[in-house]
Amino acid sequence: MPSDTVISTQGLTKRFTVKKSEVEAVTDLTVDVQRGALVAFLGPNGAGKSTSLRMLTTLIPPTAGSATVAGYDIQKEPAGVRSRIGYVGQGSSGSFAQRVRDELLSQGAFYGMGRRERTERADELIASLELDAFATRTVQQLSGGQKRRLDIALGLIHAPEVLFLDEPSTGLDPQSRANLWEHIIALRARYGTTVFLTTHYLEEADRYAERVMVMDSGRVIADDTAAALKADLAGDALTLTLEEGGDLARASSAVGRLAGATAEHRGDRTLAFTAPSGSALLPRLLRELDHEGIGVATATAVPPTLDDVFLALTGRTLRDADQPEGDDAPATTDTESHTLEGSTR
Repeated sequence: MPSDTVISTQGLTKRFTVKKSEVEAVTDLTVDVQRGALVAFLGPNGAGKSTSLRMLTTLIPPTAGSATVAGYDIQKEPAGVRSRIGYVGQGSSGSFAQRVRDELLSQGAFYGMGRRERTERADELIASLELDAFATRTVQQLSGGQKRRLDIALGLIHAPEVLFLDEPSTGLDPQSRANLWEHIIALRARYGTTVFLTTHYLEEADRYAERVMVMDSGRVIADDTAAALKADLAGDALTLTLEEGGDLARASSAVGRLAGATAEHRGDRTLAFTAPSGSALLPRLLRELDHEGIGVATATAVPPTLDDVFLALTGRTLRDADQPEGDDAPATTDTESHTLEGSTR
């Protein structure tokens, strides 16, 4: 009977030599991922997310540590790993001159699938991912959203146990992003595929992932559900604007007593502070202020985001921490993606 753990890493580490200096891109990655989970990897550019995926998909070897994926050792049994995973990198992996359906059939052949099996599977994925109208078009004729759907289909053609997605929705417009996620969720529900992805879109991780890992400077600094991370490491952002003539000092004192927070004064009438479960605290706080004769004109409580979690952990936001140049350094080439896809030839 298969193990419930489909990805297991112990001390996985990757170091590169860049301009004669050693750079540690990933340090001591130790995680277990359960079968069927949807896990999101968050972090700024250069944090080590893509390098982690490239090690787990056998595209690059680790410098230290070990890992198994779908029961196979990534270093000792790379072919076994590759035969049981799908990988969608940041670049489009389709051959531009190839027609969509033919590309899927070729991919199935690379994985040793028989003609009938790969034909049925290609037609099934074309229908599931709404590529019917484009099946006879060449890849270069597709829009960005259509290419990403084809990338997903190529990653799923051999019904992998684990699907790795590296920034699957980057560069797509909001509607295309939403449509792509609908397909990912539907396909996961249908096939029970474990999905492990990196993303810069915090709202995607918050909404869809059952588990969120936050990485910074090559290390995982938080690992839990999005809800638990926000509850434990951040708080609701509350803002109170007093009525004209309100006593800001007394209001600040009440905030300190009830919320255990130090309020920031914004002008002569407004207080801002964060507090765990702030929305539940707010009615009690308003009653207390009213009891003390301090009128409140407006009050807001804004739930925390995963960006607030990163801010609480590092003192900076994920967006502020991003670097303009893009991926983990040094980047690997799109050729690696094709190598993985054709690995069982």
